[in-house]
Parts: sequence; structure tokens; C-alpha cells
Amino acid sequence: MSILERVKAKSVDIMSVYRNVQETHLNRARASLRQALSWYGYLRKSGQLSSNPELVGLMKPEFEALNATLNKLDSNVIRIAVFGLVSRGKSAVLNALLGDKILQTGPLNGVTQWPRSVRWQPSDKVLVELIDTPGLDEIEGESRADMAREVVHQADLILFVVSGDITRTEYQALLQLRRSQKPLILVFNKIDLYPDTDQGAIYQNLQQLGAGHPEAKPLLPDEIVMVAAEPTAMEVRVEWPDGRVTYEWETPPPQVDELKEIILNILNREGRSLLALNALIQARDAEAAIAQKTIDLREKEAEEIIWQFTKYKALAVMLNPIAFLDILGGTVADLALIRALARLYGLPMTSYEAGKILKTILFSSGSLLLGELGSSLLLGLGKSTAAITSGDNPSNITAFAGSAIAQAGIAGYGAYSVGKAAQVYLEKGCTWGQLGASSVIQEILSQVDQNTILYRLRQELGIKY
Repeated sequence: MSILERVKAKSVDIMSVYRNVQETHLNRARASLRQALSWYGYLRKSGQLSSNPELVGLMKPEFEALNATLNKLDSNVIRIAVFGLVSRGKSAVLNALLGDKILQTGPLNGVTQWPRSVRWQPSDKVLVELIDTPGLDEIEGESRADMAREVVHQADLILFVVSGDITRTEYQALLQLRRSQKPLILVFNKIDLYPDTDQGAIYQNLQQLGAGHPEAKPLLPDEIVMVAAEPTAMEVRVEWPDGRVTYEWETPPPQVDELKEIILNILNREGRSLLALNALIQARDAEAAIAQKTIDLREKEAEEIIWQFTKYKALAVMLNPIAFLDILGGTVADLALIRALARLYGLPMTSYEAGKILKTILFSSGSLLLGELGSSLLLGLGKSTAAITSGDNPSNITAFAGSAIAQAGIAGYGAYSVGKAAQVYLEKGCTWGQLGASSVIQEILSQVDQNTILYRLRQELGIKY
């Protein structure tokens, strides 16, 4: 086998590995979304939604978003959105990629007034939806700018178009887009208007955009692409056979081959992983919103349940004369409290899962709840001793009562702390678990190759986890 054949075979093997990894990520994302939607089925089956029409209305947008996201995964269409200020040539860049002037362009600001999407099939195996957006700085266009920013949540990849040295407004917009936790390519358009020396200087400035800013990092060389999407017409000299000389205006072809190649490389290498990751981020946000709405709506009921268990636990611990049964009974009460809260919020919860939450709460609360256990044990031993010897010495009854009251207070406070901590865990922890969106996001990020654009987002995307 020749060197060229070996190189080709190795390239095929590498691409095969990328495809297998991407397919795995896509399947994991689908499973996570289906699990999230099964929660809705559980709520309907258990009758919790039918008995609470207000909750149904509150949850509807999030469940619709989950369904739409799952449908997007099944369609395998990758969304690329273009952003930038007015007159930077956003529509022209997309037209150049499409190879046809489909989107309207012109010399006036604000030609694109509403987001518009077109399908692009750069290869047999890749289907892309290109989304054009209004300028982020349009006069009297704040509502359109808000609409454009919403598009970023649906995008799997972002193109941010500039046409020279970046302005303060562009810089702020760029920072905002990078905070969206999406891969971004900075497109330096209209390079035909600049001499080579100026192009180089501007390119260097663009590379250092993130330097010195805590929220951004300097852009890497392949995150900046120089293009001329709609080059300016040039006057050319034409010499005719009869000796006549005329001058005509010709428009050079667009210079977007490098941008197209970078996009294709990203899509072939990690397109489906990007699709899966973006779907999971949307699912995580939707599930968190559902949990927050549920908790807000049932805050009063939850508070009543917590206080009810606090009183029961305090009373049971106070009246029980056997020290070790205090600890056991208190733990059982805490587990029952967690399960009661889970039922209130419509979350299926087993005793094992409740035990895991309690263990997490105990470790995360440090000395607070561990101190309760220690104090309860010491007071319980003193209380037990007083109870045993109360017949010989009536004064021990007073010691028993004092220890019991003190222990009841500590136990009650511990129950209340567990209840409030469980509320937070049930709200934030709804996206965890084996197929929870947050868990699968972390799983995907731990598997991405160092040569991918996702690898560069690992730290940024992993901050919340």
C-alpha cells in the first residue's frame, strides 16, 4: 500500500470514529429528552396535572419546547445563525455560501428586518439551516434585536460578522453571544476594501479581542475567517481586436471558500455532537424552568409539609427514651419528608433515591446536620440514662425532660433544614440522574476530541457543573 493510500485509509478510519462518537452523543441526547417527556406522562397518569389546571398552563411552553427539541434531533438539521451589526454583510455571507442571491441585500441599513432561514446542503451527508438575523444595533429596532437574540438559543453554531476594526457595540454583542455557550466563528467580511497590511493589522486586533477580559478568551486562528462575500465591482481595461480600448465594471467572485471549508470540517467532525449538546442545553433549561414553576406554585403547600414533619420528628424524638432509636426514627422521618416533597412536585421518587438525596444533603451541609446527629446521640444517651434511673431518683425525671426538650429542638431544626435543602435539590437536581440533561452534557464534554471546537468550550460549559 502506498503512502497516499495509507493516509487516505487513516483519514477514513478517523472520520468513522468521529461518526460513531457523534451517533452515540445523538442517541444519548434523544434518550435524555424522552426521559424528560416521560415525566409529563407520569404527571398525567398520576392525575396531578388534571387536578391542577394552573400548573398545566405554566408547564405547557416548556413541554412544547422539549417536544420541538426532540423533533429537531430526529430531523438531523444543524442550525447556523449569523449575527452582527447593520451593513456588515450578514446576508451577503449567507448568499455566498449558498452560491445564489436568495437573501435580500442592499446599501441601506436594516434590509433584513426579521429572522429568515434557508436550507443549505453543502454535501450529501450534511443538511444545514442558515438563519439570517436583523442588525443588533438597528434604530427603532429594539424588538427586532430581541428577536434576533432569541435565535441564538436555537442555533448550534454562530457566525458573527464584522467588516473591519471592531466597535464597542460589536464587542459587547460578541461577549453576549459567547456567553450563550455556543461555538462561534468570527467572520471578517469585506476584506477586498483593505490593503494586505491593513488586513493583517485588523486580523491581529480581532485575535486579541478577549485579552484582558475576564469573560472572554483570545480567539484562536481558526476561529477567525477572512472573506469577501460581495466584492466591490472593479473597473477593467478591455482591448479589442480593432485596436479600440474600453473600460467595463466587473464584480469578482465571492471569496468564501475558507469559511465553507471550516464549516464543513466542523460539521463532519462534530456536527451531530453540537446538535446533541445544544438540544441538551435547551432541555436542561426547560426542565429547570418546569421545576422552578412547580416549586413556586406549591411553595405554601411545601412549607406546610416541612413544618408538619418538623413537628412530628421533634415530638417523636422527645418522647422516645431509647437513644439509637432517636437517630433511626429521625432518619426515617427525613426520608419520608423528602419523598413527600417529591410527590408534591410530581417527581417519581423511590426510597433509594430519597436516601441518596439525604446523604448528599448531610455531606453538603457539613457540620450543621452532622452536629445534629452528634448532639442527638449525646442527648439521647443522657435521656436514656435518666429514663432508666428515674425510678431510683425522681430528680432524673427533670433531667429526662430537659434532655428531651433540647433534643426535640435540635431534631426539629434538623428536619426543617433537610426540608429546605431538599427543595433546592429537587429544583436543581431535576436535570441530573443517569439520563438527566446535565449528566449527559458532562458525559459528552468528557469524550470530545482535543481537535474539536467543542473541546474549547469544555471549561465554559462545565462551569455550572
